[in-house]
Amino acid sequence: MLRFVPLKLGRLYRCLKLLLLLGLSVVLLMNTHSLLASFQKNELADRRFLGLNKCPGCFGTSWCRKFMNGQLSFETWGRLRFLDIFNVKNVYFAQYGEPREGTRRVVLKRLGSNQELADIDQKICKRATGRPRCDLVQAMYKTEFARLNGDVRLLTPDVVEGWSDLVHCPSQRLLDRLVRRYAETKDSGSFLLKNLKDTERMQLLMTLAFNPEPLVFQSFPSDEGWPFAKYLGACGRMVAVNYVGEELWSFYNAPWRKRVDLAKQLMDIAEQLTNNDFDFALYLLDVSFDNFAVGPRDGKVIVVDAENVVVVDKRLIRQNKPENFDVWYESRFEECDREACLSFSKDALCSRVTVDHNYYAICQNLLSRYATWRGTRGGLLHDPPADVARDGQLEALLDECANPKRRYGRFRAARDLRVYLEQLLSAAR
Repeated sequence: MLRFVPLKLGRLYRCLKLLLLLGLSVVLLMNTHSLLASFQKNELADRRFLGLNKCPGCFGTSWCRKFMNGQLSFETWGRLRFLDIFNVKNVYFAQYGEPREGTRRVVLKRLGSNQELADIDQKICKRATGRPRCDLVQAMYKTEFARLNGDVRLLTPDVVEGWSDLVHCPSQRLLDRLVRRYAETKDSGSFLLKNLKDTERMQLLMTLAFNPEPLVFQSFPSDEGWPFAKYLGACGRMVAVNYVGEELWSFYNAPWRKRVDLAKQLMDIAEQLTNNDFDFALYLLDVSFDNFAVGPRDGKVIVVDAENVVVVDKRLIRQNKPENFDVWYESRFEECDREACLSFSKDALCSRVTVDHNYYAICQNLLSRYATWRGTRGGLLHDPPADVARDGQLEALLDECANPKRRYGRFRAARDLRVYLEQLLSAAR
């Protein structure tokens, strides 16, 4: 009897495996024509595939010439459209070629799922016509995206406040920065909204409302030392950003010294986004192993998903002096059974000068024993060497950073953790 059960299970496993192979074969046969067509046609030069036909209900047109000239092409698996059912986030890898520079890898994003994109089309149509379907191009001119015409001089907080995380509590200084650095116009450099064309203004506002990630990348560029992926351009509803490297999760079981180096960089990012010379605090609301990547050459950690970032102007807080503005704000730890969960209050983030949110997010979701991702618990600094484990300092600092026991303990723990990780790196050299 003991031998009979494994035999039955083994036979069942082989049958299931055979059925799966047969199913895949049927799918391939049914899609033979589309498979051949996918390899013969460069869909990245197709206006409808790019969503260019929906402009100005799109994200921009600055890279359309490159797309239409065939300078971008999907990598092998990206050409197979029937595999799109597995690509829920609509993120693709492609090769971009320049005559003098050769080819390099880039990342293409639609900035949302098919359902999310369909939802915003419906919203635009309903606001313009009262119906869920319509001529989107004409409808755009009847929405709030077209309200700011050429007579409006500035993009002001009262118009866009709350449209997305980026502008949950915007200051005029932040909005001037967004307009001045907007990359989807030939005349960038001016904070005057009236200097943009009507279509450019609508594209800017559409991006701000739907997914402001491109605006974060543009306004806080990697060229100036910010830890974000480099924005390249857009065509219709396809945005191109620089390929950074493998996602952080790929280094979960890397050698100890490498993981310590990555952890130190993550804490440095938390510090930079919290305290910088520009007096903008950028709080990461979605912190997971998928939202960071590591450069293959320099080993630098970069934020590659910036859809959920609240930008707070500390100068405005000091000027307005809301209640308790100068009292240090401590994020509340909440252990949960879901992956990458955080507890926060956007309103609290927007009304305090000194906030520990970024330290809390990095420690809880990426570094400490509370970090959970893809069914694995333990964080990037799991299983330290015996001497580090015996010392106990690392575990104590991580625990205090994620779940502080003392008042303002997380601020102190974050500072001490950065110092301790640097010591570990020096000792390992």
